[in-house]
Amino acid sequence: MQIIGSVGGVALTRAVVARGAADAAIRSAVRSGDVLRLERGVLALPGADPELIAAMRARALLTCVSAAPRFGLWQLKTAAKPHYWQSNGRRSGSCVSHRRALTRPGASGAVAALPDVLLHALLCLPPLESLVMVESAYNRGDIDLGFLLRHLGGNRCGKARDVVARVERGADSLLETLARVLFRDAGIATETQVWIDGVGRVDFLLEGFLIVEIDGLAFHLEPRQFKKDRRRDNSAVAQGLPVLRFFYDDVVFAPESVLAQVREVLARGSLRWPQPHRPSFEAVEPGTWR
Repeated sequence: MQIIGSVGGVALTRAVVARGAADAAIRSAVRSGDVLRLERGVLALPGADPELIAAMRARALLTCVSAAPRFGLWQLKTAAKPHYWQSNGRRSGSCVSHRRALTRPGASGAVAALPDVLLHALLCLPPLESLVMVESAYNRGDIDLGFLLRHLGGNRCGKARDVVARVERGADSLLETLARVLFRDAGIATETQVWIDGVGRVDFLLEGFLIVEIDGLAFHLEPRQFKKDRRRDNSAVAQGLPVLRFFYDDVVFAPESVLAQVREVLARGSLRWPQPHRPSFEAVEPGTWR
């Protein structure tokens, strides 16, 4: 049935009826095998997503990190247990249960609305994990930070508000978000998305002279991009600007090694650049290209 398909392939019977399906039509679809009655009150299309089925059987909504893939959000880690929003008093050690009141109630499927997914993540996950989720939504224009802050009042939400305060536009990937936080937490003057004449846009300019680029998976798959990046590096070095490149494994699994290399280059470069100095550099408006 189209109604069930429109909400991910699984739904409560009462929600399907509320959207206009007649009881007789539902019974007919079940008899023909076009719709499965998984248990009393739960309907699904053949081949429906097992994760959504499990949530619906629990009379719950997928939320927090478990819902991140449904919205195409960046994730630092996958969920070890499903994260559910539940209001029916059911508790289980096999899931992480969220019970904060929804800002967008009335979902007819098995996934919470994006604003609630992000609020649950901010109140549940470690700061970096929730930061990348919120920043990915914010960069796409899918969430208003003011909305999140209005729903994060009170002493218990202080850490969540601190995470929201660190959200910025301009990152092309979660790696750039992680690197920016790493550098700034280390006390390094960090500018993002800077245009340098003769070089182009660079991911980071540290202390006014060190270029840092973050290479994702596409770096390994595109020979043309590889050559372009090497030419850009050569142009930067020709201007006296050192360049460091780091990869996913570096940023995610060896951040201290990244910092050690950055600090070593900064220490050497500070002899030439005693004060931050950018003779022909220009910050690029987030999301634009030169």
